[in-house]
Amino acid sequence: MTSTLLKFPRLNAPQLHQLPNGLTIIVERMPTEAVNLNLWVNVGSAVEPDEINGMAHFLEHMIFKGTEKLASGEFERRIEERGAVTNAATSQDYTHYYITTAPQDFAELAPLQVEVVTRAMIADDAFERERMVVLEEIKRSEDNPRRRVYRRAMETAFSYLPYRRPVLGPEEVISHLVPQQMRDFHSTWYTPRCMTAVAVGNLPEEELVEIIAASFQEHQQTTVSSQKPALTLEPAFTEIVRQEYTDDSLQQARIVMVWRVPGLTDVENSYPLDVLAGILGHGRTSRLVRDLREERGIASHISVSNITNKLQGTFYISAQCATENLGIVEAAIAEHIRKLHSEYVTKTEIDRVRKRVANRFIFGNETPSDRSGLYGYYHAVVGDLEPAFHYPQYIQSQEPDDLMQAAKTYLSPDAYGVVTVKPK
Repeated sequence: MTSTLLKFPRLNAPQLHQLPNGLTIIVERMPTEAVNLNLWVNVGSAVEPDEINGMAHFLEHMIFKGTEKLASGEFERRIEERGAVTNAATSQDYTHYYITTAPQDFAELAPLQVEVVTRAMIADDAFERERMVVLEEIKRSEDNPRRRVYRRAMETAFSYLPYRRPVLGPEEVISHLVPQQMRDFHSTWYTPRCMTAVAVGNLPEEELVEIIAASFQEHQQTTVSSQKPALTLEPAFTEIVRQEYTDDSLQQARIVMVWRVPGLTDVENSYPLDVLAGILGHGRTSRLVRDLREERGIASHISVSNITNKLQGTFYISAQCATENLGIVEAAIAEHIRKLHSEYVTKTEIDRVRKRVANRFIFGNETPSDRSGLYGYYHAVVGDLEPAFHYPQYIQSQEPDDLMQAAKTYLSPDAYGVVTVKPK
């Protein structure tokens, strides 16, 4: 087992270890009476072919349905007996599972977490029962107006990349999956070389590494191929691509405008877009909120996000307004984008975003789960921890010229995707 001590400034100083079986372990001692273990699997719904879309999320459910050593429900029972907590999440680019325990319980509970994640039995009867749970979750998602609007926006944002599909998958696909497909998916992707184990809390780093390594000692380096599909970036919009829907559950109309922008594989070019998102739509003094909601009253809600998937991201502006204001709101947003091409943002605006980012970075490092999430996300998705720790510096280095160039390169006021949804 090799070890590399990575030196980072101030808040963060994790140790990175690589096991012979390919597992990456990241550990850090933190003086708080808890330890968080976060297991990141470098696979999400983006790797799924259409015929098994939703498999990664379905598998997340099945992970907790028992192994040969642990009956279904036994893991949760033993976690709860010690007052520990556990949860999981699936995205397009990763799946992760975590527990937070008292330090004195970590040596007992951490191996159980590794056991359920890596040794899932995926029994036929449990598979059928959990299928019903997943189908109900899909139904609830479809009943949620916000999620419906988001799904339609992603279908507009991407023509062929898997980010256009929902992580949960469609009902017709989930209804026809069989247990062996999931067992094959699990054996292909849930291997040490596709995983990052992160532990942060009040135990010596050496002890954290020893406990995790021992939990994985039966897992040898796999020879199973887990090659991800080759995906290519989608080109920028060359015109306005418009999709219109009606939805009788809405009280107000919704409009979403989207642009294709760099993802985390081109992380340096995402930083100015993060700043622009803050200037346009974060807080009451941001440009769009102040203009469209506070001053003109033509929208009741405005939000702006720079969504950074691994391969390609989406600059996402959404608004709620009266149906008769849809055209006015779209034109106003486009005009604000146009101004970014010709007028420098002010020092006051940049400083506001810089301060917000710096504070959020500090607040987001306060607990073991905060830090393990940060480390696991960047290692699993970006493949590098350094951008995580220097994110505030990267944001603070953005100058008006950088922001104007990013707007000109990625945010056209005359070419974008737009989804409008009107109440019936």
